[in-house]
Amino acid sequence: MTEQDPDCLFCKFVSGELDTDKVYEDETVLAFADIHPQAPTHILIIPKRHLATLNVFESQDAELAGHLMLTAKRIAAEQQLPGYRVAMNVERAGGQIIFHAHLHMLAGRALSPDLG
Repeated sequence: MTEQDPDCLFCKFVSGELDTDKVYEDETVLAFADIHPQAPTHILIIPKRHLATLNVFESQDAELAGHLMLTAKRIAAEQQLPGYRVAMNVERAGGQIIFHAHLHMLAGRALSPDLG
């Protein structure tokens, strides 16, 4: 693992400086429960390497981007979720609040197909 931002909240979770309700961890990603859940199951899946937003991903990050999605699939299977939603807010205008790229995984209730 490389590159962390010492001022980033999520990097502090990765480094162990701050505790979080960890759901899953491997060499490249960390997943934990959102502290302000929008559904009964709301998990954030983050790369361990600090990437502020999806817009800074490069072609060499394609495997990492896919791994974030496959991690959501793995967590859903482990938690026996019948269905779930994954979303990533990008930049402030897209609803991003914490500038460390992260995938939201929501489940545990019927989710409306209307994303607007």
